[in-house]
Amino acid sequence: MPDRCNFSGKIKIGYATTLGYNNFIHGDVEIGKYCQLGADVAIHSTNHPVNYLSTYVNKKLFDGELSKLKEIKKITIGHDVWIGHNAIIVGNVTIGNGAIIASGAVVTKDVTPYSVVAGVPAKEIKKRFTSNIVSEIEALQWWNMDEKELHKVKPLFFKNFEGKQSIYD
Repeated sequence: MPDRCNFSGKIKIGYATTLGYNNFIHGDVEIGKYCQLGADVAIHSTNHPVNYLSTYVNKKLFDGELSKLKEIKKITIGHDVWIGHNAIIVGNVTIGNGAIIASGAVVTKDVTPYSVVAGVPAKEIKKRFTSNIVSEIEALQWWNMDEKELHKVKPLFFKNFEGKQSIYD
């Protein structure tokens, strides 16, 4: 495990997912298989109460009773997602399989599979592949294959799909 990672809440991290230095994952978060998180990535599925008299939820006020007013909104991150350095993901979002979150992006809305998002707030800047290639990869579900099955499809991992209409071309 990388140094200085901080976890709190109901966290599920899939097989072979790698974490970066100083990741912060808090709340109700599910991360798929084969994801890569850069350094200083923050994933927050909780938020302070904003519709009450105060946003303060620590123990110095009413012995922390206000902490029960915090909102918890699940974050689901698909398989084979790359999250760049210093990205922030906040509650109630789903990030689709194969998505790329650019360094420094602040994700506040769902991210479609195999898209690249960047900015504050994060916006889609491009699709990685054609819709047919996305369908083929989703049908293949390589992230659920065992080592023997992965070796059978290994050549696909070394193909450049730029300008292609199928992963089998």
